[in-house]
Amino acid sequence: MIRNGSHAVEEEEEDQGEPSSSSLSPGKRKRVIRVWCDGCYDMVHYGHSNQLRQAKAMGDYLVVGVHTDEEIAKHKGPPVFTQAERYKMIRATKWVDEIVEGAPYVTTLETLDKYNCDFCMHGDDITLTVDGKDTYDEVKRMGRYRECKRTQGVSTTDLVGRMLLKKTNTSCSFEYSGICKCKNFSCICSPQDPKGHSPWTGVSQFLQTSQKIIQFASGKEPQPGDTIIYVAGAFDLFHIGHVDFLETVHKQAEKPYVIVGLHFDQEVNRYKGKNYPIMNIHERTLSVLACRYVSEVVIGAPYAVGKDLLDHFKVDLVCHGKTEVFPDTDRTDPYAEPKKRGIFRILDSSSNLTTDYIMQRIIENRLQFEARNQKKEAKEMAVIEALKHKEDSLKTEAALTNN
Repeated sequence: MIRNGSHAVEEEEEDQGEPSSSSLSPGKRKRVIRVWCDGCYDMVHYGHSNQLRQAKAMGDYLVVGVHTDEEIAKHKGPPVFTQAERYKMIRATKWVDEIVEGAPYVTTLETLDKYNCDFCMHGDDITLTVDGKDTYDEVKRMGRYRECKRTQGVSTTDLVGRMLLKKTNTSCSFEYSGICKCKNFSCICSPQDPKGHSPWTGVSQFLQTSQKIIQFASGKEPQPGDTIIYVAGAFDLFHIGHVDFLETVHKQAEKPYVIVGLHFDQEVNRYKGKNYPIMNIHERTLSVLACRYVSEVVIGAPYAVGKDLLDHFKVDLVCHGKTEVFPDTDRTDPYAEPKKRGIFRILDSSSNLTTDYIMQRIIENRLQFEARNQKKEAKEMAVIEALKHKEDSLKTEAALTNN
């Protein structure tokens, strides 16, 4: 059970401007620190969310620039999601105060000044233009750049690779034997040889910790007068369809306290099959916790929404989308109890985007995405080789000087 604290977010949403000086610590009341982040934010995952969380912690007000489809296609390759979908995903991330649509791909001092930002922040991986130049070169040289540690174990490139692999390879024995036989750089089973692959595009295993969960969760308890709403599911590849649904759930009450029950991986595979889920329970937990419409997460929730769960959380309303409800293992209706109590509600979020549909987008454009992954990794390897050559030259020069 992870509390996420949507009430704090609601208070921020009432005033779309900068935080008032009275809400800041005494040391910061004289001046609000505005932080800039930008990116593609394609297939927004907990790595993106963790970057935005760290960026917000560096200041008081977070402005996020999101690139257009045209810019992404020019510099990286085709995005999975449209710019409208990506804009909405970032708006739904609870640490974001403001977004700038159509932000330039190369970050300049002019952009920072235009939005009154003190500095920009990015992860410690390399972002390159189509001609191989660092997109943050100018702000780095002028001392208006900050860096955070990239979240290991996930990237958009990685997730695209997972989906391509899941669709084409159903025989990997890693889960059962610990030995990966896929021989594919996008395989999620095990890290690859660092000598042959980029440390940013290559895949590393995600290791969940209690500290990471605490960082993502706000820990707010339900307050008197709150309507406690429960929803459950896989929430795999957390996407705009999920956001639309959770936003609809959030609007069901004046003071909603939304609890999301996440099913274990084995349970998801039971009712979805097809090598789902793409993301494991730990990854899905962080993805859902980053959403501003979620108050609390139950990790490994029971599939049947029974009496014990409803009574324990004092649930007032149980909601489900218009997607199919699969029966429990004994063929019974998992929502029989809330229906009996008259607290079950089917909601139409008006979104037809599903995890299956996203997979279909990837498969239909498989060759383009594979080429994108390979091109990105090739550029990163070129930078690594250049940096290594420079480092070796400096070492040689220092050794000659000492002699």
